[in-house]
Formats: sequence, structure tokens, C-alpha cells
Amino acid sequence: MSDIVRVERDGDIGLICLTKPPVNALGVALRSAVFDALAELVADTSVRAIVLYGEGRLFSAGADIKDFARAAETPTLPDLLKALNDSAKPVVSVLHGVAFGGALELALATHLRVGIEGVKVGLPEVTLGLLPGAGGTQRLTRLTGIAPVIDIICKGRHVADSEALELGIIARLDQGDPRDAGLMAARDILAGNLTARPTDDLTVMADDAALSAARAKYAKGLTAPQRAIDAIEAATLPIDEGLKRERALFMELMQGEERAGLVHAFFAERATTKIPERGAQTRTVETVGVVGGGTMGVGIATAILIAGRPVTLIETQVEAAARAQKAIEANLTGALKRGKLTADSHAAAIGALSCVTDITALSDVDLVIEAIFEDMATKTGIFAKLDAVCKQGCILATNTSYLDVNEIAEATKRPQDVIGLHFFSPAHIMRLLEVVVGAKTAPEVTATVFEVARMIRKVPVRSEVCDGFIGNRILTTYRKACEYLVLDGADFSDVDQALEGFGFAMGPFAVGDLAGLDVAKATRDRKAATRPPEERYSPIADRIVDQGWFGRKTEAGYYVYEGTKKTGTNAGAVDIMHAERKALGLTPQEFSHQDIVDRCLTAMIMEATGVIQEGIALRPVDIDAVQLFGYGFPRHKGGPMHLADQIGPQALINRIEAYAIQDPYFWRVPELLRDMVATGRTFADLNVERAEP
Repeated sequence: MSDIVRVERDGDIGLICLTKPPVNALGVALRSAVFDALAELVADTSVRAIVLYGEGRLFSAGADIKDFARAAETPTLPDLLKALNDSAKPVVSVLHGVAFGGALELALATHLRVGIEGVKVGLPEVTLGLLPGAGGTQRLTRLTGIAPVIDIICKGRHVADSEALELGIIARLDQGDPRDAGLMAARDILAGNLTARPTDDLTVMADDAALSAARAKYAKGLTAPQRAIDAIEAATLPIDEGLKRERALFMELMQGEERAGLVHAFFAERATTKIPERGAQTRTVETVGVVGGGTMGVGIATAILIAGRPVTLIETQVEAAARAQKAIEANLTGALKRGKLTADSHAAAIGALSCVTDITALSDVDLVIEAIFEDMATKTGIFAKLDAVCKQGCILATNTSYLDVNEIAEATKRPQDVIGLHFFSPAHIMRLLEVVVGAKTAPEVTATVFEVARMIRKVPVRSEVCDGFIGNRILTTYRKACEYLVLDGADFSDVDQALEGFGFAMGPFAVGDLAGLDVAKATRDRKAATRPPEERYSPIADRIVDQGWFGRKTEAGYYVYEGTKKTGTNAGAVDIMHAERKALGLTPQEFSHQDIVDRCLTAMIMEATGVIQEGIALRPVDIDAVQLFGYGFPRHKGGPMHLADQIGPQALINRIEAYAIQDPYFWRVPELLRDMVATGRTFADLNVERAEP
């Protein structure tokens, strides 16, 4: 019938097998093929029962997101599910691997579900700003009841096999081949040993308490969970009314900005691997060395050990090596508790760790990641030693936030093997990895570290060399805009509250306290000699550090703390702010929260546009990925470049030119924005143009 669906008959049982690799995604073609296959088997008088299963490593990963715009093409997914539910012949679905989103909705419309051990099911549509729109809220609720389905759908969480069995999502749990399990279940149904019935025939008990609690919980969050609760409540209605209500809520979300932002974020994560070097022959990386046992080195080592590779960590003193070993083991135990490691893999990871003081222990590793403090002389000294110790072909990587990777590479006789790997703290948790490609970095080195990034479950983004690379360069401009707002009249808390209202988990001044104000001052001090005289400079943060207020670790910074709990604004910091305004002769202006958000985001977009214009980043979507996975940009907003397209280039130019009246040195219109106005192009267009570098 089709190359994506196989129809078979085994006696009086018909079988429909999904055969669309790699994940049997339910796009228009597959749902149409299943619809036709079902019609064929329903019409075949020799067939008494039907089995639906998937070929490969999983039943189906769900709907094909690229086909969302074609949701209305017939047969629609609801059309197919109604045909399954209404079949006069019992239909059994067999779930193995995963059955997510539309795949689970497909199975819920069958008359009985069998799980193969290890299967995970779920309806994760809220992570894309949607709700299950093909009966998921109606049919799953009929199987589990209201309270469990709220937990599953509103969190978008995965349900393991044993829980799925307990909740009644699957009728039984088998081992072995999905086809065999399906045939066995179908024969049991025909023999009267197993009951199969349409999910639509079930009814749901009202649960006002669960619905009220859920509405209170999600009232201040994103729209999708709120609308999902409305749809779940509709499951108490007759099925046709409930499905109609669910579909209307789904289509409302489809038109929303949250959905567009979350879908963009989904694709951003996958777009970053399309790099010019991806066709290069990669090197083998089986063993890894880490130089430095501080916070970053410990986190990097943890990430690599979790991925199943042995690590040799170098510290200068025996005591420091022992502390690093203890910290890494604590991280691994935490990973075990979170389910990231099994008992066996946890034991193996601890056994694969060696913390020593002799740098010659790195003589035979395949990759070394230096993770010491940000000092060029110290880093180049380490790389000279690594050049002498490490074998030929070993990749030498520096974990630096700002420093020139080319200068570090020149400390070796093999600059082609040197690359920047900018991890984010905590390195075993944060997903972003900036891959900084030096002028002489070999293509196979870049391709290899992208493979390593995938191995350790990071989102790698390629960057050329510049001060701060992509993320910290944009962050510097964003922070300056925030600091200028404070100089000009906004309070620290005003700026933080405005940006938290936009969607950031923490405002910039709260983040500064968390990171350590002394750390940021060290960076400013490093750049002080090259700071242009025309540039405005806010001394407020320096004065706060001069008081010994470094943020949370001293229980005072912009705010005051009891332990890690913020208890209020630091009155001393506020006094410094007022004193500096007076010393500079500034009259405080008033800024609304919207004014603050507009200025800060425009500064971010302005600098990011320069990053694209100069070729530091490959595409706008790479910048979005950096901000989403490393800097806390709200995922439902899609990233600054996605947001820039919603604002429009002319509106951005107008803002920058208006702000430039007060500060023409800081606020400058990038030529790329003017070009976009002239040509009618968008940042989304640039993503398409540069999709295959």
C-alpha cells in the first residue's frame, strides 16, 4: 500500500505497521496511509481484529512539527482517530520505545493498548505552547481521571511503563516483539479472554477540587497549561462536545505568540549543528583530560563521566585534587538520584575518574579541556605544557569566557588542534556549549567537538573569535543598557521586576549578585585600559564591590540576603546609586516597566545584529540558541532574533535612533538592519539562506 505503512494478515487478524524511519513521525503522509490501511482491513470480511504497531526502535515520536501548518488537510488526525474509535472490529495498538503526543492520541483512539516493557508515553504539547488537539485531553482523561491527567498534560511529562499500566493507559505490559504482542492480544480479545472497547464510551467523574487547584497553580504561567485545564474539564461532557471544545482551544493556541516562540526554540536546538565543518572526518575521543579542579573543571568532568568516558583531572596540589574528586563524586551521586545514571553506570563513572597532580598523566588522552581562571598568561603557560606532553592529534580546548583563542593557540606548535569550548556553570547541568573556532583550528577538530557536545548532551553553537564570543558579548551590551537605566533614574529592583515580568527567571542585578559582583568587576578591570573615552561608564557596581559587597556570598550586593534568601534591597547600594547620579549631575528620569524592557531588548538585538553582520555567528537562530540555553531568555519568546522579527527592523531603527539622542556612542544602528528594511528580508529569511553553510 505504501512505503511508510505495511499491511499484513495473519489468519483472521490484520496488521498495520508504521514504517517511516527514523521515528515514525505522524505527518500528513503517514496519517493518510494509516487511514487507508484501516479502511482496507475494516472492509475485508476475513479480518476480525486489527493490530497497529511500529517498526524500528519506537512506536512513534508523535506529530511531525514541520506539518503543523497542514493540520487541516484531510484526513486530519481527528478524522483518523474517529475512524479507529468507530471501527466495528477491535483495534489493538502496541506501544514500544516511546509514544508521545499525536502517537499517544492515536493509541488512545484504539480499543486496547498493550505496552512493551520500557515504553514511555506522554502528551508534551504544552512544551510547544499547545494542548493535545486530537482527543488527548478527552480520551486520556476517560482512562485516568482528572487529577492524574492534569499532572501529565500540564507538565508535559513522560509516563513510564509501570505507571502507564497502573493508570490504565495500557491494559497490559508485555516483553519481546511488538508484532507478536499485538497478535497475542488480538487473539485473546477474539477468544473472550481480554476486553476491548472504545475509549469514547467511558465517562469521567467531575473533580472540581483538582481543577481549582490546577488553575491556581498555573494562573501566572504560560497560556497552554491554562487552556489544557479548560479542555480537561470538558472531558466531563459528551465526547463529541468535549472534542469540539478541545479543538477550539487548540486552534486558539495555534495562533498565539507563545506557540510560535516555543516552536522556534524547538528548531533552534536542532539548527545549530549545521556547520561548515560537519562533513569533515572526525577524530576518536575515548579519553578526556581536564585541567583545573574548580567549579568549572568539576562540572565539565562530571558531564563527561556521565556520558561514559573516563576522565583524568589535573590539579596543582594533592589537597585540591582530593577536593575535586569529592565534588565530582557528589555530582555523580546527584545524577544517580535524578535518574541520569543507573547504579551500575554510577559505579563505572566513579571508577573512571582519576584526579592527580602530574600533568604527564595526560600524555595519551584524546581531548584535553583546560578550565582554570581567566588569565591569559596562565592559560598560555598551561597550553605550552600541554603541547609538550600530549600526543599528536590530541585536541586542546580552552574553557574561556572572553579570552582570545587565537593567542592561546599560538602558545603551541599545533594551533590547528586548539579550540575554545565555553561551558556554562554548572557545566554538568547547563546545556549551552559555545564552540569557539580559531583562525587556524582544523575543520576535523571543530567537527569532532560537535560530536563530543552531542555525546555529553549539550547544545553546541559555533562562534568565531571576538571578545566575549556570542553570548558574553551580547550580555555585556545588555548589562550596560541596564546599568545606564539605573544611572538615568530606574532602581535596581525596577529593572529586575520589569525583565522578570517579561519572562526572565531573574533580573540582571539579581543575577549579578548570584554570579558574584567581584567576578564581574575583574572583567571590567581587565578591559579598563582599552575602554574608549567616549563610552559612558557607570561606577555604581564598582563602588558596591569596594564596600566588600559581592552579592549572595557576602549576603549583600544590590540586595541583602539571609543565607541564599533575598530579604530586600541593599540600602547602602541605593545610597551609592543616588550619590553617583548626583556626582555626574544627572537628573533622574522615570521609566515604566515597558520602557525598561524595550531598551534592554533593543540593546540585546542591536549587539546581536552586529554579531551576525560580522560573521561571528553563522545565523540568527544560533544567537537565539545561545540566549535560550545559556542566558535564561524566556523560551516562549523564542529568542531575541525571533522577537526582532516581530518588532520589525524599521521599528528597531526608530528606537535606536531615539535612544541615540541621549547616547550616540552606545546606540548605533547596525547596517544589517537598514539593509533588511531596504530588501524586505527578516532574520527568519537569513536563517533559511544560511541553513546549509
